[in-house]
Amino acid sequence: MQEMFLLKLGEVVLKGANRFTFETRLCKNIRRRMKHFGSFDVNLRQSTVYVTPLSEDCDVESAWEACHTLFGIAAVARAFPVEKTMDAIFDGVMTYLGDTLAAAKSFKVETKRADKSFGLNSIQISQEIGGRIAEAMPELLVDVHNPAFTVHIEIREHAAFIHGPSEPGAGGLPHGIGGRGAVLLSGGIDSPVAAYRMAKRGVELECIHFFSYPYTSERAKEKVLELARLITKYTGKMTVDIVGFTQVQEAIRDNCPEEYFTLIMRRFMMRIAQAIAKDHGCQCLITGENLGQVASQTMQAMVTTGAVIDLPLFTPLIGMDKEEIVRTARQIGTMETSILPYEDCCTVFTPKHPRTRPTLEEVEKAEAKLDVDALVADALQKVERVRVKYYED
Repeated sequence: MQEMFLLKLGEVVLKGANRFTFETRLCKNIRRRMKHFGSFDVNLRQSTVYVTPLSEDCDVESAWEACHTLFGIAAVARAFPVEKTMDAIFDGVMTYLGDTLAAAKSFKVETKRADKSFGLNSIQISQEIGGRIAEAMPELLVDVHNPAFTVHIEIREHAAFIHGPSEPGAGGLPHGIGGRGAVLLSGGIDSPVAAYRMAKRGVELECIHFFSYPYTSERAKEKVLELARLITKYTGKMTVDIVGFTQVQEAIRDNCPEEYFTLIMRRFMMRIAQAIAKDHGCQCLITGENLGQVASQTMQAMVTTGAVIDLPLFTPLIGMDKEEIVRTARQIGTMETSILPYEDCCTVFTPKHPRTRPTLEEVEKAEAKLDVDALVADALQKVERVRVKYYED
């Protein structure tokens, strides 16, 4: 037998009659992810997914890292399977964890007996294996309250599994189980975090980015594509729709009162994004808006920008403070790219004194000189679709 992974299910176990649908989607996602690293067997039993390498040329370390990014998994452990006998379990502990135990000052053994037909109960197994370890390694102290290292034994249907402490998984729900949504992805800190948080709820994502050349550079576009690529570490490959937005912004600049520039720009973004989303089967729009963070994200401003769409608008960061958002951006690996100094279209023609508490009637009057339908139609003709992925096939 050889080392393999135990992936423990999260909130999927709370599902009722539709739990099978969630589990099927989760296993499909795991198999697809593991293909990048070689041939692995993926098998679900008793709320645990067993991931076993089938050949010596598997990239086990990369596969292990990827297991931490699978939504739907609460905890992950590298484990060593052995026969379900006390001698085999003890030998397995010494073979697999002996070096780690030797470096520890104290230890304890914790056992879970999912196979109730096994002759000893969990406490008896822990006591016997713990006693054998103490006898074989007398320099080790037994400490059941605050051990330096914990040996975990799981007695399951087809084998006993030995491992050290589990590590946190990505949590959430299996990717793709929660419908499909379109994220308005800028080059900032917030929208990649919003994408991550919605993906964690099982939503399959497509990204939409508004690009205003020559006011924004090719480097700014590449920055956004890199942010999308980093998100695919958690979601798998996805599409970024890059919208040519220059003509819309110039029309706003030339025809609308300055204090309403940003609000009207965002209304156009919503209209265009909704058209793209509906065309691609998305059921919602997602933004990185955060209540009160900037002038266009007051409650009154958000009412005016959301009034032009009929798809649900999800704002997963709405109640978070900036420190929480930054902490998540660092956790998922997007922060360093987000802070690269390349401007996005939201910084183009920014008003000196933006309107923070507008009424819908004011904003509609301010954009009345624009041929909205023609501008939207023209922008939709200038969409570049780019496919991004984190792992090479």
